[in-house]
Amino acid sequence: MTEKKQRPEWVPEEAGAAFTTHVLEGVEGGHDGMPGRTGAEEFSHLPAVARRRRLSADDHVQGVLTGNRTVLAQTITLVESNSPAHMEKAQEVLKQLLPHTGNSVRVGITGVPGAGKSTFIEALGSLLCDRGHKVAVLAVDPSSSVTRGSILGDKTRMEILSRKKDAFIRPSPSGGTLGGVTRKSRETMLVCEAAGFDVVLIETMGVGQSEVAVRSMVDFFLLILLTGAGDELQGIKKGVMELADAVLVNKADGDNKIRALTARADYTRILHYLQPATGGWTTQAYTCSSVSGEGIGEIWSVIEEFRRKTTESGVFNARRRSQMLNWVYTMVQEHLQASFFNHPEVIKLIPQIEQAVVDGGLSATMAVRELLNAFEGRRSVLPGG
Repeated sequence: MTEKKQRPEWVPEEAGAAFTTHVLEGVEGGHDGMPGRTGAEEFSHLPAVARRRRLSADDHVQGVLTGNRTVLAQTITLVESNSPAHMEKAQEVLKQLLPHTGNSVRVGITGVPGAGKSTFIEALGSLLCDRGHKVAVLAVDPSSSVTRGSILGDKTRMEILSRKKDAFIRPSPSGGTLGGVTRKSRETMLVCEAAGFDVVLIETMGVGQSEVAVRSMVDFFLLILLTGAGDELQGIKKGVMELADAVLVNKADGDNKIRALTARADYTRILHYLQPATGGWTTQAYTCSSVSGEGIGEIWSVIEEFRRKTTESGVFNARRRSQMLNWVYTMVQEHLQASFFNHPEVIKLIPQIEQAVVDGGLSATMAVRELLNAFEGRRSVLPGG
C-alpha cells in the first residue's frame, strides 16, 4: 500500500512528514484477529438472551410479566415509538398486558422548577423500596430543541434510587409537549404496572398548564412548593391549588425550616377556602426535607390514607373509570388531528391558504372551511376553486 493510500483523505497533497497520521490496515477475521468468524457470526455462540434480537409481541409480554428489566425498557421504547409498525405492535402488547394493570397507586408530582421534585422522589422512592415496595419513576425531562432528546437526565440526578433493585427510573424527553406529559406516558404507566410495580411516581417539568394533564392520569396529585422563591404568591393561584390532593413545602431544614413552617400555615389557610380536588378528601399542606428525610414518611402515610378512604367511598375506582373514558376521547382527538395534517390534499393546500390569510385575501373562517373541504374531499367554495 502506498503512503498516499495509508493517509487520511483530508491530508493536504503537499503535506510533508509533519502530518504523521496514517490509516492502519484492518486485521483479518474477528475483532481479535482470529480467523473463521466475522460480523454477526462472532456472537452466534452466545445464548439468545445475550444477543440483541427483534422481540415478538409475545416476547415483550412475557418479559414484562416476569420482570425482565431489559425487555421492560425495550417495551417502553416500543410504546414511545411513533413508527406505524411499532405502534401497531405496541397496541398488541398492551392488549395482552391490560389484565395485569391497575394494581398500583399512581402519584403525580409537579411543582415549579427548582422545587426539588427529583430529590424528593429519590427520598420517597428509597424509603418505599426499603419498606418492600416496587417503585417505577416516570421522569419527564425537558427536550432539546435541536435533538428532541432529554437535556437534564433525571436518572443521573437520582443516583441512589437508581441503584435500588426494586426501583425503575425511566427518563423520557417531553418532545416539546406542554408540561412534558404525552399520551405515551399513560401507556408507559400501564407497562410498569404489568411488570409488578405497585407505586408509580410521575414527575413533570412543572411549567404551568401540565398539572391538568397530570391530574387526568393519576390517583393522588402532589404539588411541591418551596419558600423564598415567590411560591407564596404562585401558590395562591386558584387553578393550581384546586387540583392538588396535598401541598408539600420542600427544603424544610436548617435556617429555612421556620420559613417553611410559616409557608405551610399560609397554604393551610388558603386551602380552607378552596374546593377540594377529590370528593370526601380534605387537601392539606405539609413540610418535608428531602435531604434529612424528615416528613417523607408522613407524606406517604397521607397517600396511603387517601387511597384507603377514597376506595371505601368508591371515589378511587370512579376516578379511574372516568380517566379511562377521557383517555379514549383524547386519543380520538389526537388521531383526527394527525389524520388531518397528514392528508395529502391538506398538505398540498396549506402553503396557499397560509399565504392568502397573511396577505389578507382570505379570512380565518374561510381558510378553515377550505382546509376541511380538502380533507373531506369536497370542492372549494372559493371563486375559481
